Amino acid sequence: MSDLLADIADVGRDAKRGGYSRHGFAPAELELRQWFTAEAGKRGLDVRADRNGNLWAWWGKPGRNAVVTGSHLDSVPGGGAFDGPLGVVSALQAVDVLRAKGFVPTRPFAVVVFVEEEGGRFGVACLGSRLMTGAISPQAAAKLTDPDGVTFGEAAHKAGFDPLRMGRDERALSMIGDFVELHVEQGRGLDVPVGVASSILAHGRWRFSFTGEGNHAGATLIEDRRDPMLPASRMVLAARRAATGGARATVGRLIPNPGGTNVIASSVDVWLDARAAEDERTREVVAEITAAASRAAEDEGCSLKVTEESYGDTVHFDPDLRDSLAAVLGGVPALPTGAGHDAGILAAHTRTAMLFVRNPTGVSHAPEEFASSDDCAAGVVALATTVEHLAT
Repeated sequence: MSDLLADIADVGRDAKRGGYSRHGFAPAELELRQWFTAEAGKRGLDVRADRNGNLWAWWGKPGRNAVVTGSHLDSVPGGGAFDGPLGVVSALQAVDVLRAKGFVPTRPFAVVVFVEEEGGRFGVACLGSRLMTGAISPQAAAKLTDPDGVTFGEAAHKAGFDPLRMGRDERALSMIGDFVELHVEQGRGLDVPVGVASSILAHGRWRFSFTGEGNHAGATLIEDRRDPMLPASRMVLAARRAATGGARATVGRLIPNPGGTNVIASSVDVWLDARAAEDERTREVVAEITAAASRAAEDEGCSLKVTEESYGDTVHFDPDLRDSLAAVLGGVPALPTGAGHDAGILAAHTRTAMLFVRNPTGVSHAPEEFASSDDCAAGVVALATTVEHLAT
């Protein structure tokens, strides 16, 4: 069984952050898309791109009610080697395993690669699956902007896709009968090599924009300042206080404008990621943080605007599919995940499930993310068993 992860180990390395930075329609991700197309072609799979930029590699003739597996190839800034690519590599290797034993699917079967799952470039996660299902409009997606001011529409056009044709794709959705996504575990919930997912926490992203008055750091008295960095800082602390009872609230990105060392910022943008087991609790956490941020802005004479950039309710994976896969795989455990996935977006439209491969470090979205070779091999076997079970 070839180690396809090793084949792409040098693509998108981030010398500054460590790990990998592979973003939707950026050079590293485009190189990986070419790599996937070539590897699928070696296996006789017919690769086609849908109008939203997602890649489909068909084993045999495309058709409705297909068994579909796959994941994504993009990453967060400075992410690990496994998040996303492991699911794609395992799908290709599962085809190898099934072919070696003479299996031929009697249901249509495809491996899919979704574009911009992490939202690392344009800020909205699972963009390829959201567009396909209509969870985001093509007009809204086209206007999303990366840190360099390039819009998603511009990047898509440069990559060969027409942003005016993007959007809900009934044809692609009708093809999917069962979708199973294999992913490295993003936590330490497994004490065996492979498990299945039970649910995804309700989660979303919000931008808090604090506006004050830019001024000189040395010439402006403290009592004369309207410094948006202060309420932004208090908002970060409020996020930690609000994250109780299993809820999660994280600030991983903060951008002051203009960003000079000797300049009082005129505005500060802060991005909040909030998650909890249920929708109501997630909303409560965000409301508590918003109230604290509003008070902090008022105390400093600043204004605040809060924008919800993306949101997904709690996803409970299809229980029949989950239980049947757990049984076929020998009674493996089911566990919830706090991470969002394309399988979660598709769950509102078709039967979906997830397989997790053990991550002994518990670290994800960072270079220390890890899964052993033996556990990765067990994941391939589990995925092949799953496909054989569903596609027979």
